[in-house]
Amino acid sequence: MPGSDEQDVLDRIRQGLIYTESEAAFQASRRRTDLIFEYNHTPPSDADTRRSLLVAILGSVGERTVLHSPFSAGFGSNVHIGNDFFGNVNLAFVDDVDIRIGDDVMIAPNVTLTTTGHPVHPARRVDFARFSEPIFIEDKVWIGSNVVVLPGVRIGYGSVIGAGSVVSRDIPPMVVAVGTPCRALRPITDDDLTTRTFAVD
Repeated sequence: MPGSDEQDVLDRIRQGLIYTESEAAFQASRRRTDLIFEYNHTPPSDADTRRSLLVAILGSVGERTVLHSPFSAGFGSNVHIGNDFFGNVNLAFVDDVDIRIGDDVMIAPNVTLTTTGHPVHPARRVDFARFSEPIFIEDKVWIGSNVVVLPGVRIGYGSVIGAGSVVSRDIPPMVVAVGTPCRALRPITDDDLTTRTFAVD
């Protein structure tokens, strides 16, 4: 059980309030950085070792998971991934709090999922002061290359996030969303069953 000071910090983290690196230092044992290093240096052909490392690193992980090396995570233990996940190279999890990813999610190269931001005023960034809010990615989402997903965002079922987008607000289910900031461009419909791209006519 955490002490009263630790509990106060945990409560502030859960509320999305500011906390510092020193205040959160008691969580260091939950970081899986050495295991992540090992995973990233394990040959792709050694599937059994890579799977066992992934189970040890992540908070939870489903079946038939593909996560290409290298990937990075602040903790690893705050990342929860469902079944049939595909994550391409250079996927970065800034997981000071939970990142929850559903089933059948695909993530392209060079994507950042960051639960954490920092105060605007420099006087409030002493000791790496920050706030954290969880990210939720629902089933069957596809996230394109070089996307950044910011704290507190939920991406709805089946949606597609176009390459290079910055997702700073919730995205509804079954839409194509693009841009900086990312916005819903159009719904995904049965017409898309016969097309290759998500371009607008």
